[in-house]
Amino acid sequence: MSLELTDVTLTYPDGDTRLTALDDVSLTVPAGGLTAVIGPSGSGKSSLLAVAATLISPDRGRVVIDGTDTAGLGRAALTTLRRTAIGTVFQQPNLLPSLTAAEQLQVMAHLDGRSPRTARARARELLAAVGLDGQADRRPHQLSGGQRQRINIARALMNEPAVLLVDEPTSALDHERGAAVLDLLVTLTRQRATATVLVTHDPAHLEAADEIAEVRDGRLRPRPVARP
Repeated sequence: MSLELTDVTLTYPDGDTRLTALDDVSLTVPAGGLTAVIGPSGSGKSSLLAVAATLISPDRGRVVIDGTDTAGLGRAALTTLRRTAIGTVFQQPNLLPSLTAAEQLQVMAHLDGRSPRTARARARELLAAVGLDGQADRRPHQLSGGQRQRINIARALMNEPAVLLVDEPTSALDHERGAAVLDLLVTLTRQRATATVLVTHDPAHLEAADEIAEVRDGRLRPRPVARP
């Protein structure tokens, strides 16, 4: 299994007590699978993503990324794991305005110590995979919102992660562009065998998921997938 959370509990200080953000949560996402995570604001979705991304260590429970148990790993080892095994797609692309589409991706490869030639080839391969072949030399202001989000996705895949964590990727897009981005995520999940977690408020996204998990008050429960 590429992503496995087992009996994860996470709490935060809240005055003289502690607030439970995740309460005994278990979630398994296999390679090539897409799990949609839904729930109201404040239910624990962001905390779930943060724990899965190893940005926060839970009070108890296990987080296993592509066979690596993260318990006991030091800061440097966790940083390496995030860089090599986890890709994150944020709501906003947050692209660097001075860099071209290809350079946005090459930065990730540079951090991983890859040669510039290898990085350029990988960046162009991924831009073609997300439908931006021919746009490699364009800067963010020359691209549409949907195109910028596609670069965001390609950047997250640059170091060939086992796990892809996606946070509301279509919230700033219209319906047509949002549907295209979702279709792209599904295709890339299958083709590149990532274990993908998609946090979403859009019910239209749920039909594309293999599994649906609903978070309420820090608890996780499976929901049936309604097929058309």
